[in-house]
Amino acid sequence: MPFPAAPYRADESRYDSTAYRRSGRSGLKLPPVSLGLWHNFGDDRPFETGRAILHRAFDLGVTHFDLANNYGPPYGSAEANFGRVLAGDFKAYRDEMVISTKAGYDMWPGPYGEWGSRKYVLSSLDQSLTRLGLDYVDIFYSHRFDPDTPLEETVGALVTAVESGKALYAGVSSYSPIATKRAAEILRGANIPLLIHQPSYSLLNRWIEAELLDTLDELGAGCIAFSPLGQGLLTDRYLDGIPEGSRASRDSSLSPSLISEENLARVRGLNEVARQRGQSLAQLAIAWVLRDSRVTSALIGASSVAQLEANLAAVDAPPFTDDELAEIDRYAVESGINLWASSSAAG
Repeated sequence: MPFPAAPYRADESRYDSTAYRRSGRSGLKLPPVSLGLWHNFGDDRPFETGRAILHRAFDLGVTHFDLANNYGPPYGSAEANFGRVLAGDFKAYRDEMVISTKAGYDMWPGPYGEWGSRKYVLSSLDQSLTRLGLDYVDIFYSHRFDPDTPLEETVGALVTAVESGKALYAGVSSYSPIATKRAAEILRGANIPLLIHQPSYSLLNRWIEAELLDTLDELGAGCIAFSPLGQGLLTDRYLDGIPEGSRASRDSSLSPSLISEENLARVRGLNEVARQRGQSLAQLAIAWVLRDSRVTSALIGASSVAQLEANLAAVDAPPFTDDELAEIDRYAVESGINLWASSSAAG
């Protein structure tokens, strides 16, 4: 009969080399690279693989773990699996972690299972806490703007979440600059600051630069950029087209239609800049997102410990030179990969 695995003990040097960044003007600091559980932590993947990734992330100073109600598959399974790791391995370290979840996208059937009604948002939070095995999450987000529900209702639900002690901070994701300002005003009326905005942002999806980053700076809110690798396009996987088993081959969050010759030319140009810097393309993409001090953290996924370690090494690269940034700008242009544009354009 095999011996049980040794109890998890976090690496004692985990905080020695991470320069944490303050989220806006709040008191909360986040690691420059946070771990998202959008993919690879559902029941479609081995539990022990995800567990090993979470262990290694925390050992390397990653204190922020980002979830949503419908991460999986199936929906809810990423939260449930993370809850297992929390209960079995991370219980002693809960106060060293920032754990976030969200509500906004489809979660259960019927008229109350998505969008921004008070009923859905607060019911979803209760379900998330049950799956996670927690009394509270650190950050609770409105996952997308709901054009058919008064913003006062959606943000009011975030206020209730904080005032009830079920969340410490409130955030929004994929909100337009105007909707972000309105959400912040509603929160401020309840003496709750808007802690953070979570938008998509990458070398090929630069929409936040036009106005949103200035808005967040003005509001004193942080910014955590999700999909900094362009749904995987900004990795070496697609330099020669669409490989078997990739996201694009499964037509999931990266449609094959986005792997155009024009986009591949941009990716190859960026890969050459990365090569000259001694980085992988993924490392270049993460470091570039973090070049702006208004970006608190880059939110990455990981399918293996090796991939996690490689991508976390992005923060070790030297700063970009002006010449490198100019060369990057030749290829880093809007490329039609923003799947969340309809939310960030509303409001």
